[in-house]
Formats: sequence, structure tokens, C-alpha cells
Amino acid sequence: MALFLSEADVQALFPMQRGLECVEASFRAQHDGKGINRPRQRIFLPGTSLHYMAAALHDENLVGMKIYTVTSASFHFVVLLFDGVSGELLAFIEADHLGRIRTGAASGVATKYLARTDASRVAVIGTGRQARTQLEAVALVRKLDGVRVFSRNERRRLDFCRELSERLNLAVEPVESAEAAVRFAEIVIAATTSREPVICGEWLQPGTHVNAIGANMANRREMDDATLKRASLITIDSIEQAKEEAGDLILGLPGSGHDWDDIVELHEVVGGNKRRTSDEEITVFKSCGIALWDVAAAGHIYRQALRAGKGRNMELLKD
Repeated sequence: MALFLSEADVQALFPMQRGLECVEASFRAQHDGKGINRPRQRIFLPGTSLHYMAAALHDENLVGMKIYTVTSASFHFVVLLFDGVSGELLAFIEADHLGRIRTGAASGVATKYLARTDASRVAVIGTGRQARTQLEAVALVRKLDGVRVFSRNERRRLDFCRELSERLNLAVEPVESAEAAVRFAEIVIAATTSREPVICGEWLQPGTHVNAIGANMANRREMDDATLKRASLITIDSIEQAKEEAGDLILGLPGSGHDWDDIVELHEVVGGNKRRTSDEEITVFKSCGIALWDVAAAGHIYRQALRAGKGRNMELLKD
């Protein structure tokens, strides 16, 4: 009998600290050859798009798929989690909160391994729902002294800073330009829907780490060529997926002096094969978002739900 878990259930069962642990474990599984990831596929209709992606974790005997729709007015996310041995459906999970936590957690893991150990100042470009969990995750892996935030909408910028200052007990302050935020920072987060770069390489101080998470379409980018050119280490979650949808790299690599052979999947860093080599080095994590994180998160949520008695049983009809 499958378990239905609502957004409210997921919010109760999946805080950011657990997200960091799940996503880091998924990178280790990926590195050890114990995780299978299939890139996102998309179907576009005049007013709606459908997106689906799948993965499996060998040691946890889990296989699953995230599927979601996006329109101009709404989005709907679900994860289907199956038993990797019996094939039975274990859980049907509403996955908006899950997705925001796992995406933030991935940047948190990247920051843990790639940012300077003394990095304490953060820039956030964008003030949407993803930006919130990005900053929350980074605040758990580095001791932060200050945050500067820019977005085009002044009201949203002010609301974001007020909310995150209270939630994280940090000085989160609005600024009037992306440049003012980035020049201040040692860790830069871009979480926008921009089609044009919002980070210029000339603004980056030596030793900066950049998490670029907002552009996962081939025709969108958040970093300019100079950002990539200055970066000594450029990481990605999945090169196979990035070649289809990471506009930052598809559009930016030809003018950066790098090519795809220079790009490193982040699991190589988590697994110890690659690392930051100096405090002056600029590093980049380009996040597209992969299904392996969703399955790892869903497995944790499902186990916690069984322990806590959360969710509702769904009896599926069988012939």
C-alpha cells in the first residue's frame, strides 16, 4: 500500500539539515557508481510544459521519478518512489518543498567543498522561493557575517531581507545593484530567471565561489564569459544533462577559454578526486538539478513518515 505525503507532511519531515545530508550522500553514491541518474526530459505545449526525470540508488533499493508541470500561473511537482526490489510503489509525494530544499542543499554541499573555509560574506541575486533555501543552506555550512541582496523588484527585495534576517539571525541587507552585492561577497548565489548574465566576472574578488542555479534552459544564462574565464574549477551536477540545458555553459564556454573536457561533476569533488587548490582560486558550481537528489530526499522523507505516522495510505487497484 503506497503512502501519500502532502506538502505539509514534507515540510514537517524534511528540514534543510536533513536535505544537506541526503544530497551529500547522493553525490557519494554517484561517485561510487551506486547511483543511476537520467537527465530531465521536457514536453512543451502552447500554455504548459511537462518535465520528468528519474534516478535509482542501489544501496537503498530505491528507484523513482520526479514529474512536474509549469504554466504561466502555476506549477505542480510530484515524486513517485518505488521499491527497487519488489517494484511496488512506496510513496506519492508532493514535491515543491522537497525540490526547493534539495536544490538549496546541493549549493550548500558545493559551498562546503569549494568555498574558502573562511568565506563569510554572501551575495544573493534573485529573491524568489529558490533563493531562500539557497541562503539557508549556505548559512549552515559557513559562519556568515553578512549578506547583500539584489533583485529588480524593490518590494520583494526588502521583504526577502526582512524575512531572512529574522529566520537566520543574520544581517541580510538590500543593495541597489547586482554589482554592489557581488563585489561585497566571497560566496555568490544567482537564483534568477534571467536570460542574460547577472554576474560579471570583473566584479568577482579572488577566492570567490559562485553557485548559479537559476538558468536550466539552453537559451538562458546567469554568468558572463568572464566569470567562466576567471574560474579555475567549474563544476556541474551532471555533464550529460548540462550539455542539454545549462545555458551558462552552452553559451559561455566558447568565449571562456574552457571546453567541456574542463568541466568536473561535483561528485568528483565530494569524493576527493578534485578540490580547490588555493585561496585565490575562483570556483563555480552550475546547478541544473538532478533526479538523484529527488530520490535520495524522497527515500528519507518516506522513512521518516513511517516512523512518525505521517501521510495517508493509498490502496491501488490491481487486476
